[in-house]
Amino acid sequence: MLPHLLLVLLGALALTIVSARRGWQAPLVLAVTGAAVSFVPGLPRLELPPDVILSVVLPPLLFSTTAGFSWRGFVRRWRSITNLGVLLVVVTTAAVGAVAAYAVPWLGLGTALVLAAVVSPPDAVTAVAIGGRLGLPVRVLTTLKGESLVNDAAALTLFSTATAAVAGTETVIGDPVLFFLFEAVGGVLVGAVLGRVVHLVRTRLRNPANMTALAVLTPFTAYAVAEALETSGVLAVVAAGFALSRRAVRTVYATRIAEREVWNLLDVLLEAFVFAYLGLQLRFLLSDALDEGTSLAGLLGAALVVLAAVVGVRLVWVLGGGVLMRRVLRGRFSPGGRHYTVREDVVIAWTGMRGVVTLAAAAGIPETTASGEPFPHRADLQVLAFAVAVGTLVLQGSTLPALIRRLRLEAPEEHEWLDRQRRLARELSSRTAHEELTRAREEADDPVRRHVADLVLRRAEQLAALRASDDAEQEGASTGRVAAETGILLRRRMISAQRAALVTAQEEGRIAEEAVAESLEQLDLDEASLSHRSSPRL
Repeated sequence: MLPHLLLVLLGALALTIVSARRGWQAPLVLAVTGAAVSFVPGLPRLELPPDVILSVVLPPLLFSTTAGFSWRGFVRRWRSITNLGVLLVVVTTAAVGAVAAYAVPWLGLGTALVLAAVVSPPDAVTAVAIGGRLGLPVRVLTTLKGESLVNDAAALTLFSTATAAVAGTETVIGDPVLFFLFEAVGGVLVGAVLGRVVHLVRTRLRNPANMTALAVLTPFTAYAVAEALETSGVLAVVAAGFALSRRAVRTVYATRIAEREVWNLLDVLLEAFVFAYLGLQLRFLLSDALDEGTSLAGLLGAALVVLAAVVGVRLVWVLGGGVLMRRVLRGRFSPGGRHYTVREDVVIAWTGMRGVVTLAAAAGIPETTASGEPFPHRADLQVLAFAVAVGTLVLQGSTLPALIRRLRLEAPEEHEWLDRQRRLARELSSRTAHEELTRAREEADDPVRRHVADLVLRRAEQLAALRASDDAEQEGASTGRVAAETGILLRRRMISAQRAALVTAQEEGRIAEEAVAESLEQLDLDEASLSHRSSPRL
């Protein structure tokens, strides 16, 4: 099986690269291509155990989302995030479950609720990428990213509760509602405690590689420990991720750089694999569904009904809630920040694309119940989940860029506020550096140290003066921004020339390989700093 898995992973990565170069939606391309390939005659079935998908694929994906999310941004928009990430998930699960049980009667209410929990969480990765590129307001992007983080946890906790009820699995608490609350609270506590313990251990380490390795193991450990205690492994992963991300600033810079790249790498590989993997299952899932007596027309009709319900519930909830909030607030500021405009609500309502969590949860539906019987309509549920994910990517993902452009949602006041915050941060940094260097010069006990301190201080003052003049220009016009961008481009050009010269010298044997490696590492850090400046995070 390992060679087949490697082939799937390599093919998925190749399609992801091509999609990025062409500007296509990689998830949609992967899913459709995988589905088409599944109909190749003689293709063997590649199926992993459900617990592998849930315990190996999901934890790092959820954990990495917390690593790149601002805790203060979460607090600032917590009401909107909770509304979309928790309340809407519960409403979607209940409404879509009821619609599916009525319109697809062969499923039954319990199995329909499993399907509804699987398709309830939207994936904001595509929406945030598109919105960030087209200038969506920061408050909207923050809310979408926070929603994606919280709704994954809420939906998967509902999924585990519904699955246990259908499968007849014995739980520590018999009542489904109390068991759900026990799972949620217990998972958060397990994750928070584990995250705190891991942070304390990491503060005593000095090797960035060891610190990064410990961080990578954390989501798997949180999930396993929480599941062993019959609490929510998903919420444990999210809580542990938040506990570490809030304290990441206290780690050494090399650790932060390494972890950022590790999580980006895992995100690309795992998301590509999941979309391709479930696409490759389509022919076999359809065959299983037909063998169970489900007709192809029935599956198609059920998919359309569930897709319409998923999209409709979000539209009604977001747009209706927006109207209500604006009437209540009447232009006043809400406790969580200014509420959204009608246009912003329209965009939020349309960013309901389902993604990797939906597909991973569908693949994680158990094969058998507690009695050893096949899980009812498992193939039907996976086909319907796949159809909903692809349907939302086609319907909403392909039209979202045009919608954002048409609504013209630029927010100049937010950009101005963010520029002011950046200037404050630079001013604090420069002032602190000047005070520390002055103190070091005064403490110098010999002429050499004092002379070096004078040189460094003079250089810092020159850089501070340049930044101050740049800020002054930005106050008046866009010239400062152009100057800053030009400076970054020139520094990139300089770094590229330096790197090429060092590599050439190494190849010609003029400079030792060890010395060149050290210089190249420093250039890599310089370029990473430039990348961070030119691509600020939310």
